[in-house]
Amino acid sequence: MNIFKRLLTIGKAEIHSVIDSFEDPINATEQGIREMREQLTKSIEALAQLKALAIRKKNEAEAEEQTANDYYNKAIIIVQKAEKGTVDATEADRLAKEALKKQASSLENVRKLQVELDKLHTESDTMQGNINYLKSDIAKWENELKTLKARVQVSEATKDINQKMTQMNTGSAVSMLEKLKERVVQQETLAEAYADLSKSGKTIDEEIDAVVNNNDTQAEEALNKLKETLKKG
Repeated sequence: MNIFKRLLTIGKAEIHSVIDSFEDPINATEQGIREMREQLTKSIEALAQLKALAIRKKNEAEAEEQTANDYYNKAIIIVQKAEKGTVDATEADRLAKEALKKQASSLENVRKLQVELDKLHTESDTMQGNINYLKSDIAKWENELKTLKARVQVSEATKDINQKMTQMNTGSAVSMLEKLKERVVQQETLAEAYADLSKSGKTIDEEIDAVVNNNDTQAEEALNKLKETLKKG
């Protein structure tokens, strides 16, 4: 069937090439599994019919075998009665022969039915083997389908990422980062300039107060120098 040929092709092909092909691999695989399940249902129905026919043939063979035994037993009874004189010997021989003929006919029917029964058993075994193989094949392709779906998802995600990466303008991105960096540098420089202006804009009193209120080492040294100057004066 064509669908199975497509499944084999999908199984051998690389997933990237399959995605870009004319036929969707997921749908093709699912369709193939559906067809196999339909075939499995038909095969099971056919097997049931074969087994039912085999049961009928077996019952017919057993019935014919019982009929053959009955005719054989009747022939024995007829002969025994002839020996006892309860039945005319000539008539007994005739009836016994007829009973044996019917026994032989029934045994022939048993033989034919047994041949048919053996053939049905062979066909049933073959059908059962096909069903088992089909079940195994369905299970295999269902597992393949799960794997295929996962691979398709990964491949599509990878393809989307690669497409987005390809579509990105690397030059413009670098240029944008350089401009941003330059802007940050400008802002830092401007902030430093404002700080210098802030210092240069102080009054004399503010500078004196800054020194007076400064508790660091430079202020301490300035104080010591002032004291020495006062002593000299």
